[in-house]
Amino acid sequence: MRSIEIRKNFLDYFSRNGHAVVPSSGLIPEGDPTLLFTNAGMVQFKKAFLGEERMPYGRAASAQKCMRAGGKHNDLENVGKTGRHHTFFEMLGNFSFGDYFKEGAIEFAWEFLTKVAGLPEEKLWVTVFRDDAEAENIWRERVHVPPGRIKRLGEKDNFWSMGDVGPCGPCSEIIIDQGEGVGCGSPACGVECDCDRFLELWNLVFMQYNRDAGGNLSGLPSPSIDTGMGLERLASVLQGKHSNYDSDLFAPIIETAEKISSVRYGEDPARDVSIRAIADHSRAIAFLLSDGLMPSNEGRGYVLRRIIRRAVRHGRFLGIKEPFLYRVCGIVPDLMGEVYPELIRSRELVSRATLGEEERFFETLEKGLGMLNSAVETLKKQKKAVIPGDVVFKLYDTYGFPSDLTADIVRDRGFTVDEEGFTALMDTQREMARGFWKGIGGKAGGEELYRTLASEGLKSRFVGYHIEAASSKVVCIIKDNRPVEKAGAGDRVEIITEETPFYGESGGQTGDTGVMSGAGVTIKVVDVKRPVGGIIVHHCLIEDGSVGFGDTLALTPDMEKRKSTCRNHTATHILHAALRKTLGGHVRQSGSMVTPEGFRFDFNHSGALTDTEMEAIEAEGNRVIRDNLEVTTRSMPQGEAVREGALAFFGEKYGSMVRVVSIDDVSMELCGGTHVRMTGDIGLMKITSDSSVASGVRRIEAVTGAPALRLLNQSDELLGECAALLRAAKAEVPDKVKRLMERQKELEREIAELKRGRKKEGAVSLLEGAREIGGVRVVSARVDPAGPEELRDLSDMLRVRLGSGIVILGSILDGKAVILAAVTQDLTTRFSAGEIVKRLSPIVGGKGGGKAALAQAGGKLAENIDEAIEKAFSAVEDMAKKR
Repeated sequence: MRSIEIRKNFLDYFSRNGHAVVPSSGLIPEGDPTLLFTNAGMVQFKKAFLGEERMPYGRAASAQKCMRAGGKHNDLENVGKTGRHHTFFEMLGNFSFGDYFKEGAIEFAWEFLTKVAGLPEEKLWVTVFRDDAEAENIWRERVHVPPGRIKRLGEKDNFWSMGDVGPCGPCSEIIIDQGEGVGCGSPACGVECDCDRFLELWNLVFMQYNRDAGGNLSGLPSPSIDTGMGLERLASVLQGKHSNYDSDLFAPIIETAEKISSVRYGEDPARDVSIRAIADHSRAIAFLLSDGLMPSNEGRGYVLRRIIRRAVRHGRFLGIKEPFLYRVCGIVPDLMGEVYPELIRSRELVSRATLGEEERFFETLEKGLGMLNSAVETLKKQKKAVIPGDVVFKLYDTYGFPSDLTADIVRDRGFTVDEEGFTALMDTQREMARGFWKGIGGKAGGEELYRTLASEGLKSRFVGYHIEAASSKVVCIIKDNRPVEKAGAGDRVEIITEETPFYGESGGQTGDTGVMSGAGVTIKVVDVKRPVGGIIVHHCLIEDGSVGFGDTLALTPDMEKRKSTCRNHTATHILHAALRKTLGGHVRQSGSMVTPEGFRFDFNHSGALTDTEMEAIEAEGNRVIRDNLEVTTRSMPQGEAVREGALAFFGEKYGSMVRVVSIDDVSMELCGGTHVRMTGDIGLMKITSDSSVASGVRRIEAVTGAPALRLLNQSDELLGECAALLRAAKAEVPDKVKRLMERQKELEREIAELKRGRKKEGAVSLLEGAREIGGVRVVSARVDPAGPEELRDLSDMLRVRLGSGIVILGSILDGKAVILAAVTQDLTTRFSAGEIVKRLSPIVGGKGGGKAALAQAGGKLAENIDEAIEKAFSAVEDMAKKR
């Protein structure tokens, strides 16, 4: 059974059993700072398990993209060493949100494995949590698993949690016995053994608790089910393989790695580790890049960079000495693009970004490995087995070796790394890494309160798509991070109403501002946020009067600002389409900020934009605006929207129903923001800058409407001022400036000629002061003011006029001494300019050197320059005597 069939059979089975089939969410969790990556199928349902969000269905199933390369669940170090560990993998799962519980989960799992997948019952074992008698009884009495194939295990094996905090509960695992030939051969080998004989297939988590930051468990609003089964493991079992890497999910990738490296998989265990690591990492890289993540030196981007560099290092072990990983990653869309079309859309981006990272790392890889090997050999002689922290730091800082890569390289040679020493030298970098999480501590209290309010049923509804003002009842007032009944003039508060026309910051669009008013009260709305799903919070200053719980207020956003924001938001969609049309379909949004004043738009693209490309992008955007096309919105099922071609961004969280914003034949995106009705309402779009914000990520900033017109007017005014100064018409300014620049160059050439003439005159006068030492004419003189270049020119003139001789020149430039020595070619076997400046440089408090024919020095003791020039004669005399 091919993996694509296994995935389909799983989802079809649960669909037949009343489950909503939910698309995979992205690898980057939306709005969850506790996780680096989506590491389980339940992540996108976390708020439902916590009772903060009500799903439109009671049971669901999914094939979820997962990444375990950081945080609590991190398999990176084991990848390649076993046949079952991965960074990226797919988790097949079914979920119940207060619908069925243990009995349903167990029966569904057993029926799928034995009836649909066709696994033999006699080879399946199960484990349960040591205190979970209920689950054991279901296995024995409902499913009829023999007691001898049911094992009770402790919290380490049979109590699951998504992270250090969050939903958790006891679990039951289904394990397949692959036979003695696969095992370790120990008589004690059993389900608890780490060998591959007893392979865990499916983990059924009975989600009952929520663990807080203090480790305390509290009951969830309703017991739920979260199950997870790795597609890779199930595919290998059903395809009769004993390693995930032998399944059809990996075989074509491994074949590509074999061709590139000329190494046959299966012939050398050590090289097999590297081939498996490359195969695994190529999938992780392709999926992370296609989800909009780019390599960087902090947070998630740093994990991606580590994975790329780890794969490159494994390629080096196979003898590959040039970029190759981008070619291996190119196989992933062919394998999985039918199920995950974002891989096909991002194929070019993945190739370019991976190649760029490889080229960057290859530049330093050999030198870094050389330094590390040298350190290892030195430590061996010293009978030490710990790589010092400063070596680890230099490998990271100079050669781009993450510390875990260094540890990985030396581990097999019996060495460890001094992590404490490395950490001490990484304070600055760690501060940057912690910046990825900054602000979480300050927000945690408020967000916890909002989560509690949401779980108690508090909600508010946005009604501002089609109306400009509304009246609504106050359902919550928060002051100093706690709910209050009433607040008065001068108080800064957060107000939640049943419904609101104020847009809460989300999707890159800033929140509205405006006023609320009621009986005897005036409230200034300074910002609007969406801290948790379903709640819109107005951040306010009460200017007059007081407001209380249950009061009805008139809510009026500043519509002039809103209209400006709408123009800018629709312009981002138009710009996105123009970028894709001009640069290629690989372009995808990686971030944006939309304000009333303007907008910025981040997108994936390697290399700066040319002037021609910028002009084409801006022209295409303004063409769409001039065509005055209708901007339409509609709600529809997410899957249907994506099938129709709507662009969805994997950093965003979408519900089962989504809002689609379309511009005829130009753009179609999932978007919850506010927009103009016709593109002509934007008026004008003017790009103000293009810059790089990260490797492979560009940023365009632009303005629309009145600010764009002001910008053009300002440019015209500046052109007018220039024309007035030049006494020319505006159209003549470029030509007039060009002629002025040409005239300036002519004058500069004339000045240079005059200077050269003066230098020649100066050279003649300096020759008059030459002394003969040992039959050699020597010129030593101070020339002020002159820099190194002028001294060299003068020394060349003097050497030509001398024919044979030595020239020593000194000067003071910017408060520092400069000395230059020059020796004609016929004397370089007897005298060295480098030796002369070495003798003179200490006099001026500096150092210098060079070749026999020409050398220079500098020093901070400018006041000693005359002494140095005078002693030059004695220095030459000493050299003449020695020869």
